[in-house]
Amino acid sequence: MTSVKEFRIEEEATAEDLGRGSFVFTDDYSVFDWGKMPDQIPQKGASLCAMGAFNFELLESEGVPTHYRGVVENGDVVPLDEVSHPPWEMAIDLTQVPDLPNEGREYDYEHYHDAAGENYLVPLEIVFRNRVPVGSSLRSRTDPADHDLDFERWPDEAVDLDEPIVEFSTKYEEGDRYLDREEADHIAGAAAIEDLESLAREVNRIVTDQADAAGLVHEDGKIECLYYDGELRVADVVGTFDENRFSYEGTQLSKEVLRQYHKRTQPEWVQAVEEAKAEAKRKDVADWKSLCDEAPESLDQAVVDTARDMYCSGANAYTGRELFDAPPLSSAIGAVQRL
Repeated sequence: MTSVKEFRIEEEATAEDLGRGSFVFTDDYSVFDWGKMPDQIPQKGASLCAMGAFNFELLESEGVPTHYRGVVENGDVVPLDEVSHPPWEMAIDLTQVPDLPNEGREYDYEHYHDAAGENYLVPLEIVFRNRVPVGSSLRSRTDPADHDLDFERWPDEAVDLDEPIVEFSTKYEEGDRYLDREEADHIAGAAAIEDLESLAREVNRIVTDQADAAGLVHEDGKIECLYYDGELRVADVVGTFDENRFSYEGTQLSKEVLRQYHKRTQPEWVQAVEEAKAEAKRKDVADWKSLCDEAPESLDQAVVDTARDMYCSGANAYTGRELFDAPPLSSAIGAVQRL
Protein backbone atom coordinates (compact mmCIF):
# COMPACT_ATOMS: atom_id res chain seq x y z
CA MET A 1 0.00 0.00 0.00
CA THR A 2 2.83 2.40 0.78
CA SER A 3 6.59 2.33 0.55
CA VAL A 4 7.07 2.01 4.33
CA LYS A 5 4.33 -0.34 5.47
CA GLU A 6 2.77 -3.53 4.15
CA PHE A 7 -0.93 -4.25 3.92
CA ARG A 8 -2.56 -7.53 4.94
CA ILE A 9 -6.16 -8.42 4.16
CA GLU A 10 -8.08 -10.91 6.31
CA GLU A 11 -11.56 -10.08 5.06
CA GLU A 12 -12.29 -7.92 2.03
CA ALA A 13 -14.50 -4.86 2.38
CA THR A 14 -17.72 -4.86 0.37
CA ALA A 15 -20.17 -2.18 -0.70
CA GLU A 16 -22.17 -2.91 2.47
CA ASP A 17 -19.57 -3.89 5.08
CA LEU A 18 -16.11 -3.00 6.33
CA GLY A 19 -13.42 -5.64 6.04
CA ARG A 20 -10.56 -6.54 8.36
CA GLY A 21 -6.82 -6.45 7.91
CA SER A 22 -3.63 -4.95 9.26
CA PHE A 23 -0.68 -2.69 8.58
CA VAL A 24 2.76 -4.27 9.01
CA PHE A 25 5.30 -1.52 9.56
CA THR A 26 8.76 -1.83 8.05
CA ASP A 27 12.02 -0.01 8.73
CA ASP A 28 12.03 1.51 5.24
CA TYR A 29 11.75 5.25 4.74
CA SER A 30 10.83 7.53 1.86
CA VAL A 31 11.55 11.20 1.10
CA PHE A 32 10.51 13.47 -1.79
CA ASP A 33 7.91 10.88 -2.92
CA TRP A 34 10.74 8.61 -4.11
CA GLY A 35 9.46 5.45 -2.52
CA LYS A 36 11.72 2.97 -0.76
CA MET A 37 15.18 4.47 -0.14
CA PRO A 38 18.43 2.43 -0.12
CA ASP A 39 18.70 2.14 3.68
CA GLN A 40 16.53 1.01 6.57
CA ILE A 41 16.24 2.74 9.95
CA PRO A 42 16.25 0.06 12.72
CA GLN A 43 13.04 0.03 14.81
CA LYS A 44 11.54 2.91 12.83
CA GLY A 45 8.58 0.72 11.91
CA ALA A 46 7.89 -0.23 15.52
CA SER A 47 8.12 3.41 16.63
CA LEU A 48 5.53 4.45 14.01
CA CYS A 49 3.25 1.56 14.93
CA ALA A 50 3.46 2.37 18.65
CA MET A 51 2.86 6.10 18.17
CA GLY A 52 0.01 5.43 15.73
CA ALA A 53 -1.65 3.01 18.14
CA PHE A 54 -1.20 5.41 21.05
CA ASN A 55 -2.84 8.21 19.08
CA PHE A 56 -5.72 6.09 17.83
CA GLU A 57 -6.48 5.02 21.39
CA LEU A 58 -6.26 8.65 22.46
CA LEU A 59 -8.65 9.72 19.69
CA GLU A 60 -11.13 6.97 20.56
CA SER A 61 -11.06 8.06 24.22
CA GLU A 62 -12.05 11.56 23.03
CA GLY A 63 -14.94 10.24 20.96
CA VAL A 64 -13.26 10.43 17.53
CA PRO A 65 -14.15 7.37 15.40
CA THR A 66 -11.24 5.53 13.73
CA HIS A 67 -10.51 2.34 11.84
CA TYR A 68 -8.13 1.09 14.57
CA ARG A 69 -8.77 -2.24 16.31
CA GLY A 70 -5.54 -2.75 18.29
CA VAL A 71 -1.98 -3.94 17.86
CA VAL A 72 -1.03 -7.53 17.12
CA GLU A 73 1.12 -9.62 19.47
CA ASN A 74 1.48 -13.39 19.05
CA GLY A 75 -1.53 -13.41 16.76
CA ASP A 76 -3.83 -11.64 19.25
CA VAL A 77 -5.26 -8.13 18.85
CA VAL A 78 -4.63 -6.19 22.07
CA PRO A 79 -4.41 -2.59 23.33
CA LEU A 80 -0.99 -0.96 23.27
CA ASP A 81 -0.53 -1.15 27.05
CA GLU A 82 -0.81 -4.97 26.94
CA VAL A 83 2.18 -5.62 24.66
CA SER A 84 5.43 -7.01 26.02
CA HIS A 85 7.59 -5.46 23.29
CA PRO A 86 7.21 -2.68 20.69
CA PRO A 87 4.58 -3.76 18.13
CA TRP A 88 5.09 -3.98 14.38
CA GLU A 89 1.55 -4.80 13.29
CA MET A 90 -1.67 -2.80 13.68
CA ALA A 91 -5.13 -4.35 13.20
CA ILE A 92 -7.60 -2.14 11.32
CA ASP A 93 -11.00 -2.10 9.69
CA LEU A 94 -10.83 -1.97 5.90
CA THR A 95 -12.83 0.04 3.43
CA GLN A 96 -12.95 -0.04 -0.36
CA VAL A 97 -10.26 1.62 -2.47
CA PRO A 98 -11.45 1.48 -6.09
CA ASP A 99 -9.21 1.99 -9.10
CA LEU A 100 -8.59 5.61 -10.10
CA PRO A 101 -8.11 5.61 -13.90
CA ASN A 102 -6.10 8.39 -15.45
CA GLU A 103 -5.01 9.75 -18.81
CA GLY A 104 -1.78 11.58 -18.18
CA ARG A 105 -2.47 13.90 -15.25
CA GLU A 106 -6.26 13.75 -15.64
CA TYR A 107 -7.86 11.41 -13.08
CA ASP A 108 -11.37 9.95 -13.29
CA TYR A 109 -12.86 10.52 -9.84
CA GLU A 110 -16.36 9.87 -11.17
CA HIS A 111 -15.29 6.28 -11.84
CA TYR A 112 -13.77 6.03 -8.34
CA HIS A 113 -16.99 7.10 -6.63
CA ASP A 114 -19.30 5.10 -8.89
CA ALA A 115 -17.38 2.01 -7.82
CA ALA A 116 -17.07 3.10 -4.15
CA GLY A 117 -20.69 3.70 -3.22
CA GLU A 118 -21.08 4.49 0.50
CA ASN A 119 -17.98 2.64 1.74
CA TYR A 120 -14.66 4.05 0.56
CA LEU A 121 -11.37 5.69 1.46
CA VAL A 122 -11.70 9.41 0.76
CA PRO A 123 -9.04 10.11 -1.91
CA LEU A 124 -7.74 13.20 -0.11
CA GLU A 125 -5.18 14.12 2.49
CA ILE A 126 -6.40 16.77 4.92
CA VAL A 127 -3.41 18.83 6.03
CA PHE A 128 -3.34 21.03 9.15
CA ARG A 129 -0.66 23.59 9.96
CA ASN A 130 0.04 25.19 13.33
CA ARG A 131 3.29 26.76 12.16
CA VAL A 132 4.70 27.82 8.79
CA PRO A 133 8.44 27.05 8.83
CA VAL A 134 10.97 28.36 6.36
CA GLY A 135 10.80 26.10 3.31
CA SER A 136 7.12 25.25 3.72
CA SER A 137 5.32 24.81 0.41
CA LEU A 138 2.64 27.15 1.73
CA ARG A 139 5.06 30.06 1.28
CA SER A 140 5.48 29.41 -2.44
CA ARG A 141 1.77 28.80 -3.07
CA THR A 142 0.18 31.58 -1.03
CA ASP A 143 0.75 35.02 0.46
CA PRO A 144 0.42 35.84 4.16
CA ALA A 145 -2.65 37.96 3.40
CA ASP A 146 -4.42 34.82 2.11
CA HIS A 147 -4.44 33.63 5.74
CA ASP A 148 -5.20 36.99 7.39
CA LEU A 149 -1.60 37.31 8.55
CA ASP A 150 -0.23 40.81 9.08
CA PHE A 151 2.84 40.46 6.85
CA GLU A 152 3.44 41.87 3.39
CA ARG A 153 5.65 38.87 2.64
CA TRP A 154 6.69 35.76 4.47
CA PRO A 155 9.39 36.52 7.09
CA ASP A 156 12.73 34.73 7.23
CA GLU A 157 11.75 32.79 10.35
CA ALA A 158 8.98 30.35 11.21
CA VAL A 159 5.52 31.83 11.68
CA ASP A 160 3.36 30.51 14.53
CA LEU A 161 -0.34 30.63 13.69
CA ASP A 162 -3.09 31.77 16.06
CA GLU A 163 -5.49 29.42 14.28
CA PRO A 164 -4.49 26.31 12.31
CA ILE A 165 -4.63 26.41 8.53
CA VAL A 166 -6.39 23.43 6.92
CA GLU A 167 -5.70 22.43 3.31
CA PHE A 168 -6.65 19.55 1.04
CA SER A 169 -4.38 17.63 -1.30
CA THR A 170 -4.82 14.64 -3.58
CA LYS A 171 -3.82 11.21 -2.29
CA TYR A 172 -3.62 8.80 -5.22
CA GLU A 173 -2.28 10.94 -8.03
CA GLU A 174 1.28 10.25 -9.13
CA GLY A 175 2.27 13.81 -8.26
CA ASP A 176 0.04 15.00 -5.43
CA ARG A 177 -1.25 18.58 -5.60
CA TYR A 178 -3.06 21.01 -3.33
CA LEU A 179 -6.67 21.80 -4.15
CA ASP A 180 -9.13 24.64 -3.75
CA ARG A 181 -12.21 23.79 -1.70
CA GLU A 182 -14.46 23.34 -4.73
CA GLU A 183 -12.25 20.71 -6.33
CA ALA A 184 -11.57 19.04 -2.97
CA ASP A 185 -15.33 18.82 -2.37
CA HIS A 186 -15.80 17.15 -5.75
CA ILE A 187 -13.00 14.64 -5.12
CA ALA A 188 -14.34 13.83 -1.63
CA GLY A 189 -17.53 12.39 -3.10
CA ALA A 190 -20.33 11.80 -0.57
CA ALA A 191 -18.09 12.94 2.30
CA ALA A 192 -18.73 16.60 3.18
CA ILE A 193 -15.68 18.84 2.98
CA GLU A 194 -16.85 20.74 6.09
CA ASP A 195 -16.94 17.50 8.09
CA LEU A 196 -13.47 16.52 6.89
CA GLU A 197 -12.11 19.89 7.97
CA SER A 198 -13.84 19.70 11.35
CA LEU A 199 -12.46 16.21 11.97
CA ALA A 200 -8.94 17.32 11.00
CA ARG A 201 -9.11 20.24 13.42
CA GLU A 202 -10.20 17.97 16.26
CA VAL A 203 -7.40 15.48 15.57
CA ASN A 204 -4.94 18.35 15.42
CA ARG A 205 -6.15 19.66 18.80
CA ILE A 206 -5.75 16.28 20.47
CA VAL A 207 -2.29 15.57 19.03
CA THR A 208 -1.14 19.11 19.83
CA ASP A 209 -2.28 18.78 23.45
CA GLN A 210 -0.44 15.47 23.79
CA ALA A 211 2.72 16.95 22.27
CA ASP A 212 2.54 19.92 24.63
CA ALA A 213 2.29 17.58 27.61
CA ALA A 214 5.43 15.77 26.39
CA GLY A 215 7.41 18.99 25.88
CA LEU A 216 7.17 18.84 22.07
CA VAL A 217 5.88 21.35 19.53
CA HIS A 218 3.39 19.99 17.01
CA GLU A 219 3.97 21.96 13.80
CA ASP A 220 1.81 20.29 11.18
CA GLY A 221 0.36 16.99 10.05
CA LYS A 222 -2.40 15.29 8.09
CA ILE A 223 -5.20 12.80 8.33
CA GLU A 224 -6.86 10.43 5.91
CA CYS A 225 -10.44 9.29 6.34
CA LEU A 226 -12.80 6.54 5.36
CA TYR A 227 -16.49 7.15 4.69
CA TYR A 228 -18.83 4.37 5.74
CA ASP A 229 -22.62 4.45 5.95
CA GLY A 230 -22.70 8.23 6.35
CA GLU A 231 -19.91 8.41 8.97
CA LEU A 232 -16.33 9.63 8.68
CA ARG A 233 -13.61 7.69 10.51
CA VAL A 234 -9.93 8.54 10.80
CA ALA A 235 -7.88 6.03 8.79
CA ASP A 236 -4.28 5.25 7.83
CA VAL A 237 -1.97 6.29 10.72
CA VAL A 238 -2.07 9.46 12.81
CA GLY A 239 0.43 11.61 14.68
CA THR A 240 3.71 9.85 13.92
CA PHE A 241 7.07 11.32 12.95
CA ASP A 242 6.33 10.44 9.31
CA GLU A 243 2.80 11.88 9.07
CA ASN A 244 3.42 14.94 11.25
CA ARG A 245 6.18 17.42 11.98
CA PHE A 246 7.19 17.91 15.60
CA SER A 247 10.11 19.77 17.12
CA TYR A 248 11.95 19.67 20.43
CA GLU A 249 13.86 22.66 21.77
CA GLY A 250 13.84 24.21 18.30
CA THR A 251 15.10 21.11 16.47
CA GLN A 252 13.03 19.02 14.07
CA LEU A 253 11.78 15.69 15.39
CA SER A 254 10.30 14.09 12.27
CA LYS A 255 11.08 12.70 8.84
CA GLU A 256 11.94 16.28 7.92
CA VAL A 257 15.39 15.62 9.43
CA LEU A 258 16.07 13.07 6.69
CA ARG A 259 14.66 15.37 4.00
CA GLN A 260 16.90 18.22 5.02
CA TYR A 261 19.93 15.93 5.35
CA HIS A 262 19.47 14.79 1.75
CA LYS A 263 19.12 18.39 0.59
CA ARG A 264 22.47 19.20 2.19
CA THR A 265 24.41 16.07 1.22
CA GLN A 266 22.77 14.89 -2.04
CA PRO A 267 21.65 18.15 -3.70
CA GLU A 268 22.15 16.76 -7.22
CA TRP A 269 19.63 13.99 -6.59
CA VAL A 270 17.13 16.36 -4.93
CA GLN A 271 17.44 18.77 -7.86
CA ALA A 272 16.99 15.93 -10.35
CA VAL A 273 13.78 14.89 -8.57
CA GLU A 274 12.42 18.44 -8.74
CA GLU A 275 13.29 18.72 -12.43
CA ALA A 276 11.71 15.34 -13.22
CA LYS A 277 8.48 16.36 -11.51
CA ALA A 278 8.43 19.64 -13.41
CA GLU A 279 9.09 17.87 -16.72
CA ALA A 280 6.31 15.37 -16.03
CA LYS A 281 3.93 18.25 -15.43
CA ARG A 282 4.96 19.92 -18.71
CA LYS A 283 4.56 16.66 -20.64
CA ASP A 284 1.29 15.81 -18.87
CA VAL A 285 2.55 12.40 -17.74
CA ALA A 286 2.02 10.82 -14.32
CA ASP A 287 5.22 8.78 -13.93
CA TRP A 288 7.82 11.41 -13.06
CA LYS A 289 10.36 8.89 -11.73
CA SER A 290 10.95 7.51 -15.22
CA LEU A 291 12.22 10.99 -16.14
CA CYS A 292 14.75 11.18 -13.29
CA ASP A 293 18.36 10.38 -14.20
CA GLU A 294 19.72 10.37 -10.63
CA ALA A 295 19.23 7.91 -7.75
CA PRO A 296 19.74 8.41 -4.02
CA GLU A 297 22.88 7.13 -2.30
CA SER A 298 23.06 5.17 0.95
CA LEU A 299 23.46 6.96 4.26
CA ASP A 300 26.50 6.71 6.50
CA GLN A 301 25.95 4.36 9.43
CA ALA A 302 26.25 7.24 11.90
CA VAL A 303 23.31 8.95 10.20
CA VAL A 304 21.24 5.76 10.33
CA ASP A 305 22.01 5.41 14.06
CA THR A 306 21.05 9.02 14.71
CA ALA A 307 17.76 8.59 12.85
CA ARG A 308 17.01 5.40 14.79
CA ASP A 309 17.53 7.13 18.13
CA MET A 310 15.42 10.10 17.01
CA TYR A 311 12.44 7.88 16.17
CA CYS A 312 12.74 5.68 19.26
CA SER A 313 13.55 8.40 21.80
CA GLY A 314 10.81 10.56 20.34
CA ALA A 315 8.25 7.77 20.60
CA ASN A 316 9.20 7.21 24.25
CA ALA A 317 8.84 10.92 25.01
CA TYR A 318 5.55 11.39 23.15
CA THR A 319 3.82 8.35 24.66
CA GLY A 320 5.37 8.74 28.11
CA ARG A 321 6.38 5.06 28.01
CA GLU A 322 9.77 3.38 27.85
CA LEU A 323 8.90 1.28 24.83
CA PHE A 324 12.39 1.39 23.30
CA ASP A 325 15.94 1.06 24.57
CA ALA A 326 16.99 4.52 23.50
CA PRO A 327 18.86 7.52 24.92
CA PRO A 328 17.01 10.48 26.49
CA LEU A 329 15.41 12.70 23.90
CA SER A 330 17.79 15.56 24.73
CA SER A 331 20.73 13.33 23.75
CA ALA A 332 19.05 12.10 20.57
CA ILE A 333 18.23 15.66 19.53
CA GLY A 334 21.84 16.71 20.19
CA ALA A 335 22.98 14.11 17.66
CA VAL A 336 20.40 15.38 15.15
CA GLN A 337 21.72 18.93 15.56
CA ARG A 338 25.23 17.72 14.72
CA LEU A 339 24.21 16.08 11.44
